[in-house]
Amino acid sequence: MTQIMATEAQAARTRYRAGAVEPTAGIAPGMVQANTIALPRDWAYDFLLYAQRNPKPCPVLDVTDPGSFSTVLAEGADLRRDIPLYRIWRDGQLAEEVTDASPFYAERDDLVTFLIGCSFSFESALMEAGIEVRHIVDGSNVPMFRTSRQCRPAGRLKGEMVVSMRPIPASRVAEAATISARLPAVHGAPVHVGAPEELGIRDLGAPDFGDPVRIEPGEIPVFWACGVTPQAAVMASRVPFAITHAPGYMFITDVPDSTYRI
Repeated sequence: MTQIMATEAQAARTRYRAGAVEPTAGIAPGMVQANTIALPRDWAYDFLLYAQRNPKPCPVLDVTDPGSFSTVLAEGADLRRDIPLYRIWRDGQLAEEVTDASPFYAERDDLVTFLIGCSFSFESALMEAGIEVRHIVDGSNVPMFRTSRQCRPAGRLKGEMVVSMRPIPASRVAEAATISARLPAVHGAPVHVGAPEELGIRDLGAPDFGDPVRIEPGEIPVFWACGVTPQAAVMASRVPFAITHAPGYMFITDVPDSTYRI
């Protein structure tokens, strides 16, 4: 079974390298997915410290050597080409989105790429328990929101936490929290339940990233820390150059999510 799942992950990366674009929620179920951010070497220590101080939104799974675009999480993968959609940042501003980041990696030979746990990785466990994951069922991207909750600064980096939201039946919120808590390396338990205004979120129908999802009667919005948080830090800190995944368009690894279950 693990080999079959790994083959699905490899097939997905092959599609993305060829130019296919799709949100990756529900793709290669059972395999860990990762957020990515590549930064110049002189910003890498600041980010490593930022991640260490903010482990809920920024759980680090791997860090490349400067100039490298490979990872132990997927043998033979190319971090420049195997994500369906990339974002290019200049001076804290989103400059463009591309399907192939190779030309931008070529701008510098000292980029350090961080792979950060993603909540897509525990969605298989939720579905195995019979808890519907709405954005997968509806074929959309997960809704993500910038919050009023500030991360702990590190060096030159600062910014707010970003969260992803999934509507969960009230009777199953505790179960969803318990299931996700078993995977702390991919954000773990929720950071907030209900009352979006307490996070500074005014309208659940207008996410900052991703797509809105329907919330049925009896369901409660549940919020998990999100690996788009580093992109909020890029914006707030006016980082001169960075390459990230586009929100919801992740790097799919060859590592089963069971590897990170405790």
